[in-house]
Amino acid sequence: MKLEKLVGDRFKERPADCQVDSHALMIRGGYMKNVANGIYSSYMPLRRITRKIEQIIREEMDAIDGQEVQFPVVMPASLWQESGRYDSIGKELLRFTDRNGAQMVLGMTHEEAAVQLVREYGQSYAKYPFMIYQIQTKFRDEARPRAGLIRVREFTMKDAYSFHTSQEDLEQYYDKCHKAYERIYARAGIPEVVSVKSDSGMMGGSVSHEYMLLTPVGEDTIAYCSDCDYRANMEAAASITENKKDGDDEELKLVETPNIHTIEDICTFLGTPLEKSCKAVVYQQNSDDKFVVVFIRGDLDVNETKLTNYLCENIHPGVITEECGLKAGFIGPCNLSGDFRVVYDSSLKGTNNLSCGANKEGYHYTGLCMERDVPDAEYVDVAKITAGGICPNCGKHTIKISRGIEVGNIFQLGTKYTKSMNMTYLDKDGNAQYPIMGCYGIGVGRLAASVCEAHHDEYGPIWPMSIAPWQVHLCCLRSDDENAKSFADSLYKDLQNDGVEVIYDDRNVRPGVMFSDADLLGVPVRVIVSPRNMAENVCEVVTRDKSVSKKVPVSEVKETVEQMVRDMLKKYIVTQD
Repeated sequence: MKLEKLVGDRFKERPADCQVDSHALMIRGGYMKNVANGIYSSYMPLRRITRKIEQIIREEMDAIDGQEVQFPVVMPASLWQESGRYDSIGKELLRFTDRNGAQMVLGMTHEEAAVQLVREYGQSYAKYPFMIYQIQTKFRDEARPRAGLIRVREFTMKDAYSFHTSQEDLEQYYDKCHKAYERIYARAGIPEVVSVKSDSGMMGGSVSHEYMLLTPVGEDTIAYCSDCDYRANMEAAASITENKKDGDDEELKLVETPNIHTIEDICTFLGTPLEKSCKAVVYQQNSDDKFVVVFIRGDLDVNETKLTNYLCENIHPGVITEECGLKAGFIGPCNLSGDFRVVYDSSLKGTNNLSCGANKEGYHYTGLCMERDVPDAEYVDVAKITAGGICPNCGKHTIKISRGIEVGNIFQLGTKYTKSMNMTYLDKDGNAQYPIMGCYGIGVGRLAASVCEAHHDEYGPIWPMSIAPWQVHLCCLRSDDENAKSFADSLYKDLQNDGVEVIYDDRNVRPGVMFSDADLLGVPVRVIVSPRNMAENVCEVVTRDKSVSKKVPVSEVKETVEQMVRDMLKKYIVTQD
């Protein structure tokens, strides 16, 4: 490929609306162009990268007996009504009516389509287990697309669905997929990706993991232990507290606290630490606006995902009015009356001598003892884990918090979809059973952007050889020099004939422009042909990561470059266990 023919402009300035480096570099480098909010067109360099990622994914899915299929982008709403998700999912699912008046949806995920495809096929236990997968365009109407390809509305994704006759068989296959994903990320150039326990969210199921690239620009928050292998998404991480009684139980005493509403202010007023307080956080259920009052230790925050899962209800922050019966700033667990759902976080279990609201304007209690004063309380973990908190795995105060980009996820779905969509098979005894499902997803564009985010410098991406748009970038300086141009043309032809992927720049431009474009394209190996080099009978061979820079005799350039390509590709060969 000659660079002068490459569609797409490259430019020096960072776009003002690009929040993260990968977004800025891929816009500057002519990889993609914005069409609408969260929707992009791809130029050739990005398509070459994503095709290589897709091939890696296909090879790994085929290696664990996956069968590639293709589901439709547009589906009838009736499929989603069967599963119950047509009404339970919000505006992320794009709904529309076709010209015949039929309700339709744009696929944001394809569990329903997978079940519909195989429910007639899978009517006998003898057909199981099996896995189908696709690489397909999807549309999710994200409220806040950001960071280029990291969070978009239209995207390409690999999603796979496995079907099993036992939980044990699902777990064994789940482990195979878990390892296959590790190989995919290693082959794509980001072996540092880690798997973390996660919340299943709208997907359903009881067990799920996300694969995270730890980076400050990530949208997700990860809790991990510095002493063991515990890792979990903040939404799913268990919050463990050391609940100890503070000496003898004090008397529950009413204290006047005029014009003091926040937990911080009351603790300052009383001269007590936040952890010796019980605060109230108020929500309302989306379905009926019923109030939910959460009592939690004063130094902790509510994990709304945990609370939603516990309530089996979507929630929003409560709007407290005079008529509702709650006294904003003075809500406490003693003498609370009204038609509320009340939740007690585990951080309060067995604690005493706390301050709390008195459900009376201008007053708080001190000396709250949960066992004595709220004897019927039932406790559940709805708190966010904190840095320095207790690791749920090893029990040490070694929890650290990091940001991360989710580059894949896997779920044990159980029978959520097969049962709701009436997919059954006959077991050995002739009894009807529901198949058990697993689900496994990777966003192709997001993975490409994540690799760029992990491997770049101020000048451009540093693509791994396994997914780079080209393997070699050939630069001919002074193409008006007959000797340099003749050798560069010959080298270009010879490398291509040997199967090396080459982008060739023989434009009549300044070296600074040529090298700037080469940096933005991020090709691993660069060969520089110039009149000065020709006078020395050498070529400069450098790597994009600057680890290699050497002059090679012209008679050895082709063999040297081809060996470098082979050696760099070997780094991304990952064998199955």
